[in-house]
Amino acid sequence: MIQQLSLKLSPQEAASDITIIGHIAAALSIPAKSITGYNILKRSIDARSRNIYFLLTIQAFVNEPFQERNTFIPIYDTLPPDAPRVVIVGAGSAGLFAALRCIEAGIKPVVLERGPDVRTRRRDLAALNKNGEVNPESNYCFGEGGAGTYSDGKLYTRSTKRGDVNRILGIFVHFGAPEKIAYEAHPHIGTNKLPHIITAMRGQIINSGGEVHFNEKVTALRLRNSEVTGVQTAAGNSFDAQHVILATGHSARDIFEMLHQQQILIEAKPFALGVRAEHPQSLIDSAQYHNPVRSEYLPPASYSLVEQVQGRGVFSFCMCPGGIIAPAATNPGELVVNGWSPSKRNNPFANSGMVVTVDETDFAPFAHKGPLAAMYYQQMVEQQAYQAGGGQFVAPAQRMTDFVNGKLSATLPDCSYVPGVKSADLRTVLPAAVYTRLAQAFKAFGRKMRGYYTNEAILVATESRTSSPVRIPRDNDTLMHPQIKGLYPCGEGAGYAGGIVSAAMDGERVVDAIIQTKQ
Repeated sequence: MIQQLSLKLSPQEAASDITIIGHIAAALSIPAKSITGYNILKRSIDARSRNIYFLLTIQAFVNEPFQERNTFIPIYDTLPPDAPRVVIVGAGSAGLFAALRCIEAGIKPVVLERGPDVRTRRRDLAALNKNGEVNPESNYCFGEGGAGTYSDGKLYTRSTKRGDVNRILGIFVHFGAPEKIAYEAHPHIGTNKLPHIITAMRGQIINSGGEVHFNEKVTALRLRNSEVTGVQTAAGNSFDAQHVILATGHSARDIFEMLHQQQILIEAKPFALGVRAEHPQSLIDSAQYHNPVRSEYLPPASYSLVEQVQGRGVFSFCMCPGGIIAPAATNPGELVVNGWSPSKRNNPFANSGMVVTVDETDFAPFAHKGPLAAMYYQQMVEQQAYQAGGGQFVAPAQRMTDFVNGKLSATLPDCSYVPGVKSADLRTVLPAAVYTRLAQAFKAFGRKMRGYYTNEAILVATESRTSSPVRIPRDNDTLMHPQIKGLYPCGEGAGYAGGIVSAAMDGERVVDAIIQTKQ
């Protein structure tokens, strides 16, 4: 007999297999020895009161052989020599999952990545963190694995209608991710583990007969009669294909410029902009778990905050418990910050983007840039942040209460941002529409979450790569660009995803659309 049941356990109880089995037996009114094993189907934390509980959905095996939980196991056969080709521009989440889906469908993926492999990227990240040197082709945004690889690996998504989330998580597990991502309410892999997984995915693509080319920056689409025939790269190489998937990420401004120069339709898109707020993790733990000291059985606490201020949303973004603030710039003279956590989330700080939605009224001064208006507005703010920090990617920063009161911080608290921070009035960095709304929201967040509004928190500018400032349009049914036959905009860079999982699902959707054109 296989039974599914729900349990509500204390953190200590949830950490013990023996205790869980005892609760299963009690719930089913059977002897504990009758239970041959169990699978956790879902696990979340209920921290709404002072008594913290784990909520578990359990699949229990009673008096029959135990079977591991069902997870999706992909099958990747070797491609035949005459397999049709698809060129995939970008080796981030969307691009890699598109490539793997191609192999399942008997299509040869040719993946072009502007940056180096995932391990080589580490040297460039070290140079950025320690020496203030940014490689425009290899940084926190560009290189194998894309922005998600060195920016935490959070796998939570609300985009459940766009694809099979469990399938995506199962593929991650297949390539080495911990099994718990399949049942955690907010799954997370960790920046320290993702490179191994990305490397395994690349190995599978190549072993099955696909191609992965590094340091191949696409500079032009090759077109004939409004139909794509391939791409040209900065290295002078041409790659032929009747289908090209653009999975270039939200920071590939040169791709947006390229499309605009080739008179291919693109559109300005609203996004969100603000700062990264960092608190001591112990403060967040205390606020969320209602206890001065976090239990050893509880993970570092996270939070999600949102407030409507003057008709716009102000919200937390990419919250990183036990995390680190990282320099995510892709060009010299521009300062962008992001956050990430290792798998154990064991750093002493908690950080999150705190951002305000911006729209066409904000980037109206750049209207002469046409569909690139929002992109140039974003770039302007990043340049102002770099100048306010004084160079070398030192970031302008301010204590939270000082920020709200318009006061320059005499000192700054310890901060995880390695290039360093400099006290600055962030009103000189952020547009007024963003600054004023953030100031009101921080006070409101303090009323919602005890201790949040404090001068122990530091605000680091600027968090500006929340989503793409450009949308590349596509047909709702064919997922093909309405103007160029065979061109498939995909993932975050095209404006159709908002994280690792949603980008992966979009990559698969696009390949499925290509399959339909071949039938």
